[in-house]
Amino acid sequence: MPEVAMSRSIRIKGLSRVNGTLSVPGDKSISHRVAMLAAVAAGRSEIRRFASSVDCRSTLDCIKALGINIGESEDRVVIDGCGLDGFRAQDGLVRLEAGNSGSTIRMLSGLLAAQPFTSVIDGDASLRRRPMRRIIEPLNLMGCRIDARESRFAPLTIHGTRLAAIDYVSPVASAQVKTCVLFAGLFANGQTSFTEPAPSRNHTELMLAEFGARFDKSEADNRMSIEGGAELRPVEYSVPGDVSSSAFFMAAATVLADSQLIIRDVNLNPSRTAFIDVLNDLGANIQVENLALRHNEPVGDIRVASRELKSEKRGTVIAGTTIPNLIDEIPILAVVGSQVEGRLEVRDARELRVKESDRIRSVVAAIKSLGGEIEEFEDGFAIEGPQRLRGATIESAGDHRIAMAFTIAGLVAEGSTEISDANCVAVSFPEFYDLVAAITPHGTVS
Repeated sequence: MPEVAMSRSIRIKGLSRVNGTLSVPGDKSISHRVAMLAAVAAGRSEIRRFASSVDCRSTLDCIKALGINIGESEDRVVIDGCGLDGFRAQDGLVRLEAGNSGSTIRMLSGLLAAQPFTSVIDGDASLRRRPMRRIIEPLNLMGCRIDARESRFAPLTIHGTRLAAIDYVSPVASAQVKTCVLFAGLFANGQTSFTEPAPSRNHTELMLAEFGARFDKSEADNRMSIEGGAELRPVEYSVPGDVSSSAFFMAAATVLADSQLIIRDVNLNPSRTAFIDVLNDLGANIQVENLALRHNEPVGDIRVASRELKSEKRGTVIAGTTIPNLIDEIPILAVVGSQVEGRLEVRDARELRVKESDRIRSVVAAIKSLGGEIEEFEDGFAIEGPQRLRGATIESAGDHRIAMAFTIAGLVAEGSTEISDANCVAVSFPEFYDLVAAITPHGTVS
């Protein structure tokens, strides 16, 4: 596979096509969760194909700082879990660095809340702007005192304590909030319940069962419960490819003429495949092959061939319960929307305003930089196509998903497109530009 040096900016030659077979790195959402649970399991867990992202590295570094032994080789991570009471801190205080990872700070806080010491967990400037009140509130209700900047931003000072079980109804559909509360529930006295307003990705529920937690879920009302105090067993776990990372390549193969791709061994959990569903509803040619079940997660190969896309006669509106399972793919969906015949509208996605950047604003600015037209709403956008895009300089705002989405837009646009601060893709997908170079004609990426 050709290597592309990670420089501050990347230049993309437009009107290209993509062809070939590739594998994407391990799923980030699964990697975070399996590492955290392995750390509090009783014994050694072996994890193959652990995600290569900087965010997941932040999770491993935090676990190490809590006294957990981690061994790493080229193809696996080994974590020596020390049980629910295994975390350690010198002199009753530990300082942790989550970097850019909202998953790390929000989910790990659930484990830290129950420790007999104080933890200070911080992040970079971007993470410090992201809302933490959504996890502080339920952890407060469980008895943990958390000091935060302006009562809602990192750094968080978590004064660990014995936790009480709660029955919490979340105002937001967030897999990170859900995970935080359920992780805290592992330590609480009694049964902790969590109800969400709409189903969010369910990796935590599946993985708790994998580790042997006493867990129950009601599909009828999105309510789940966990019994505190049960010892977790270690696991041997093979992480499937990240479907969110695959979305960029699915989009490229769909909208670029004469393209065909096969993406091997991808996570196909129904709570993560809304992007595929939307593309197929627009007429895309996406097929799933070799479907199997691994650790209760559906895994398979994705075959994509180019095809013209068309919206419904009155336009396609993506909103409501679809959004939580599509939230990470909305930037690349905007790029796809520029090439769909008809109108594509995204609503109920206000959460994008508080990601690594204000992603609604970033998407709108990037489309306009490429000469496109897009209408901005407080909770989304509307775009009509197909549009003729022209190469331009795109400001990534240091946001990995904006950089990757508009790299694909650069393949669609006429001329040359430059992505600023392109090295930010390492947060989630360090191999991204190497893979783009591998499936496009020589010289497309420089």
